[in-house]
Amino acid sequence: MDIHLYNTLTRQKEVFRPLDPQRVTMYVCGPTVYNYAHIGNARPAVVFDTLYRLLQRSFPKVVYARNVTDVDDRINQSAKDQGVPISAITERYLAAYHADMGALGVLPPTIEPKVTQHIDAIIAMIERLVANGHAYETDGQVLFHVPSFKDYGQLSRRDRDDMIAGARVDVASYKKDPADFTLWKPSPPDMTGWDSPWGRGRPGWHIECSAMIERNFGIGPIDIHGGGHDLIFPHHENEIAQSTCAHNGALFCRTWLHNGFVNINAEKMSKSLGNVTLVHDLIELAPGEAIRLVLLSAHYRQPLDWTESAVKDARAQLDRLYRALDSLKDVEAGIGRASDSFMAALADDINTPKALAELHQIANAANKATDAAERARLKAELLANGWLLGLLQQDPATWLKGTGAADVDAAAIEALIAERKAARARKDWAESDRIRDDLAARGILLEDKAGETTWRVMS
Repeated sequence: MDIHLYNTLTRQKEVFRPLDPQRVTMYVCGPTVYNYAHIGNARPAVVFDTLYRLLQRSFPKVVYARNVTDVDDRINQSAKDQGVPISAITERYLAAYHADMGALGVLPPTIEPKVTQHIDAIIAMIERLVANGHAYETDGQVLFHVPSFKDYGQLSRRDRDDMIAGARVDVASYKKDPADFTLWKPSPPDMTGWDSPWGRGRPGWHIECSAMIERNFGIGPIDIHGGGHDLIFPHHENEIAQSTCAHNGALFCRTWLHNGFVNINAEKMSKSLGNVTLVHDLIELAPGEAIRLVLLSAHYRQPLDWTESAVKDARAQLDRLYRALDSLKDVEAGIGRASDSFMAALADDINTPKALAELHQIANAANKATDAAERARLKAELLANGWLLGLLQQDPATWLKGTGAADVDAAAIEALIAERKAARARKDWAESDRIRDDLAARGILLEDKAGETTWRVMS
């Protein structure tokens, strides 16, 4: 089945054809590890994880790189303020990022390159850009000369004046052109830095990804480059310019993908509004799968509105899906394949809302099926489809007992069920009903089947 992806560069959906059908290459801009990840940072991680899963089911090998920016002015300042090396900051927050994304079901990438491990590659690329006339040194800095690349602006399609304003930098007197951007900048003695042909310093932001892509994938186009919509300009625009010029005009990337923003209660997420929502905090309040489902509930290219009601609805959806799986616990699923309609949805530019609708249709069919072979097939499809979305990854009984409020005490519930069983054995129906009603008032539903009592948290 052909996969169609919307290419930001061409502004149209295209059939995805990797350069090498045996080896797909994908690079996604990852975290800058100076703080905990917010829900906006989590969206590309979940979106491109879903694409990674789809590509793994469609091609023999997928090499997925998600970089880590572990040197940055915010990291440097934090390390300086605390009197510690930058690694003390970056290692802490990278570990937190891994834990938070793991809670959302995000698979580890094939490669996780770090900027600090690629300083030599960064310096080498800058040297080539200077040598071929696309960059210049001035006042201890090295800048890329934007007019030297005639196709600058092809990704963002912005007016030149808008691009300069959008770069959010002052037009310094040392620039040959207002749009020129920094490749290398000097570091004072009390700041992290590395020796270079231009003195002790540190890399600019944009050059990092170009150098890491070259080091890990070689010269020549990668198949997919992804990130948030906010990276189109200037970050990805600058990557195209410097990589193309460093490689004598060779194509840098074949397909560009960008996910939309996450808003909080219909407002832009920002520090000034005080509505920055950290994944680290959210996973204390809601299951990771529910958070992931919210992030997949809108098409990845569209804005997503994060609300408490959206999380509640996601938990209810997962309850219904897990109940369908639980109803099939007596059948062996075997090795299943995703259903054709589900695959068609994901292959249509990662249409996760449609894929989720297909998943619910299969769950509805499973709830009605009586034929053993049909029930086994539906169970296999639920699991295979769920894996592609990173959902339905838990034991159904465990999920149904663990999705309620944080104060649910499983041991206490089991003790009350035992008391109710004893009351029923002595035919004390009033006590039995009292215990059932008491648990129901706490949001716990009892189900008596074949002489056994099970429980779950109500949706």
